[in-house]
Amino acid sequence: MPPSTDLATVISTSQSSDTAFARASALLPGGVNSPVRAFKGVGGTPRFMSRAEGAHVFDMDGKPYIDCVGAYGPMVLGHAHPVVTRAIIEQAGRGWAFGAPTDAESDLAEMIVSALPTVEMVRLVNSGTEATMSCLRLARAFTGRELIVKFSGGYHGHWDCLLSEAGSGIATLGIPGSPGVPAAMAAGTLSVPYNDVAALETVFAAHGPQIAAVIVEPVSGNMGVVPPTPAFRAAMRALTRQHGALLVYDEVMTGFRVAYGGAQTMYGDEPDLTCLGKIIGGGLPVGAYGGRRDILKMVAPSGPMYQAGTLSGSPIPVAAGLATLRTLQEPGTYERLERTSARLAAGLRSACDKAGIPVTINRVGSMITPFFTTSAVTDYASAKTVDASRFARFFHGMLERGVYLPPSAYEAWFLSTAHDDAVIDTVIAAAEASIAAL
Repeated sequence: MPPSTDLATVISTSQSSDTAFARASALLPGGVNSPVRAFKGVGGTPRFMSRAEGAHVFDMDGKPYIDCVGAYGPMVLGHAHPVVTRAIIEQAGRGWAFGAPTDAESDLAEMIVSALPTVEMVRLVNSGTEATMSCLRLARAFTGRELIVKFSGGYHGHWDCLLSEAGSGIATLGIPGSPGVPAAMAAGTLSVPYNDVAALETVFAAHGPQIAAVIVEPVSGNMGVVPPTPAFRAAMRALTRQHGALLVYDEVMTGFRVAYGGAQTMYGDEPDLTCLGKIIGGGLPVGAYGGRRDILKMVAPSGPMYQAGTLSGSPIPVAAGLATLRTLQEPGTYERLERTSARLAAGLRSACDKAGIPVTINRVGSMITPFFTTSAVTDYASAKTVDASRFARFFHGMLERGVYLPPSAYEAWFLSTAHDDAVIDTVIAAAEASIAAL
């Protein structure tokens, strides 16, 4: 849809990005290589970035922006962190693809296993999508069952059977799923409202013996930040155990983000399988799935469940991941992230209160979403009550004031250790001015 007249008056422009986007649009579908980078939900032209450092990204004109996107999660240390940069450069000098195992892969697996008590073995892959699709294939192989339960608004990668009601990207584009998904694949997935214990109990009562696994974002980040209720977490664990299904935590976004061991460590939960990505590669292409040893032993070549990847465990992402995780172990890291994130959330709320703008702010650790709505946001249906037009005007107000946000009302904002008090003060000041202008 074209932007409204009100929105058209506040859309900020960049001549260099406009030119770059025109070129890209002739070469790439929609001018981007991932739909979440487009400005479909907010209007205007995507900013084309040329470099990044610390808490800032810089567009093609050299204009700096405080970055609250963080590459959608992995840049927990900020951009071009010197320790991670050095690890990448040193590994590049030694080679970056061998088609053979390296000892560093075991180093990274060891760090993951030591951080997540529920993970006894790990398989490294190349992306979050690879992690979830491989993990669910493993769950089906292990249980001998076919049905998967997911939650509305949860995004677990662009695998066919998981695209129904799949969160921020689909919500932003205003489509229910994706054409090209075979009906038989879609039929193998049951979608239930997030945080709805009664609905989950109903699904298990009807299909329990056929359900292989429940997959969930333990803190949703793909309909905006939505934390789980304690009753919901308990019900998922109890029902899967009762019916012989596996519980899969998709921690691609939350792993080493909301806590060093992820959401499951923060909450003390015990999933059977876990999917990871983003931070464990320092922002380079990587993914992983892991869990109980008896389940992982089914993966080839140990067992019959086949999954392979030429670049899985590639040396440069592994080196970046090791450097990132080791840096995150430094004392006080997560305490600083918690403090600065809480300050930003409080500043956003104060700005909205002063302007008389209704808002619900959900935050878990350094993941934040302000929803312009009068309702509490506990699931996908309540997330979609957001005033997307108001968010679009706010987005462009922030962009004009030098703050880069996710271009969707349904996304999480991500902070980093580079977002110090001075940076947070600047973001809050920009938010106060942008919200007042609404």
